[in-house]
Amino acid sequence: MFLIRQSKPDDTSTLLKLARMVYFINLPPDELIIAQKIEHSHGCFRRVSHGVTAAAKPAPKDKKKKAPAATSSNGTTSKRKGSAGGGLAAMEHESDMFMFSIIEPDSGAVIGTSQVRAHQGGPGNPNWRMRVGEKKFHSPSLGFGTTHTVAQLDGDTSGPSEIGGLILQPSHRGHKLRPGRFLSFVRFHFMGLHRALFAPTVLAEMMPPVTSQGDNLFWDTFGRKFIPVKYAEADRFCQHNRAFISDLLPKDEIYLTLLPLEAQNMVGVVSRETIPARRLLESLGFKYRGYIDPFDGGPHLDAVTDQIPLVAATRMSEVGKPTTDDRCDTPAIISTLDGEGEFRATETFVEVGKDGPVRLTQQAMELLGVQTGAPLGVTPLGRFGLTRDEPEAPAAAPKKRAKKSKA
Repeated sequence: MFLIRQSKPDDTSTLLKLARMVYFINLPPDELIIAQKIEHSHGCFRRVSHGVTAAAKPAPKDKKKKAPAATSSNGTTSKRKGSAGGGLAAMEHESDMFMFSIIEPDSGAVIGTSQVRAHQGGPGNPNWRMRVGEKKFHSPSLGFGTTHTVAQLDGDTSGPSEIGGLILQPSHRGHKLRPGRFLSFVRFHFMGLHRALFAPTVLAEMMPPVTSQGDNLFWDTFGRKFIPVKYAEADRFCQHNRAFISDLLPKDEIYLTLLPLEAQNMVGVVSRETIPARRLLESLGFKYRGYIDPFDGGPHLDAVTDQIPLVAATRMSEVGKPTTDDRCDTPAIISTLDGEGEFRATETFVEVGKDGPVRLTQQAMELLGVQTGAPLGVTPLGRFGLTRDEPEAPAAAPKKRAKKSKA
């Protein structure tokens, strides 16, 4: 069994290494920013554990340290947030955000991370995107017409929840227990447990093709005409101030058919490494509705929160008496959240009684650090879960809690 817990200050150096493997705007390879995000996330977990769900106030503007742009292209999602001025720290603190770290069973090492944000943007702070559509022209005198693809800058102020920042060490991709899928699913599990905190819609901004040098063809043929810097440099600007997006990009319809064919073919397309992540989200009901990133042309997928199967299936229960592995026939994500905001989750087989407590093996109880009668979050996975022909790895021994510290 893999263990997922909230990210902690001690994870900073590991998450920094992971951030250098991918091209993420919401997990930049900057130690200070990652530490600030972990600190903010820790506060959000604590508020939820105390029954408080109000978002934190924006942090003071921070101009001291700028985050360098990532230079790799094997990520699964790409983020470019709203337009509010101020540093990245301020924008990160505009909404409750929860960061998760996954622990390798044998070594106890952090091997991946993922995030979920309660609200992305909102009234007065739009999340910028481009709406893609078609315009048809017809000449009665000639007897034929043409169809053109057009795109127009659009500011979404609905404040959807947003998933992103999923990174897994390459050595664990393809693992029989699918830890990457677990990292993705735990976000929906958490949303289901704290449904009132999250928006009616969930957004996922998918990673488009980006070269190992950090270049993007859509940006080079479109965005760079209006913002004359390299894609990586524009991303660096976004980490500190998004207002320039609406200031410099045209608000009129853009005929994408005027772009080179190679750039046209990238609109709404994800990178090769992102295809599995897109398929997984689509299996949960996420859809592409014609919105793309205004910088790189990557597709925006979204879903109605209450219609996501994992969210709808999640409930609170309690831990029953320990049971044996042969009696556990329901694959599920189970979790606990104590009064100090310490979150722990695992994916395993459980025994589910009819409207009664959920029974776990002694191994699972020790991994989560729970006793009989403790509250337990449960998401039965059904067709999305592990099968018995995917034997579970040994459980990671529960570790002593690290001293809380501010980074």
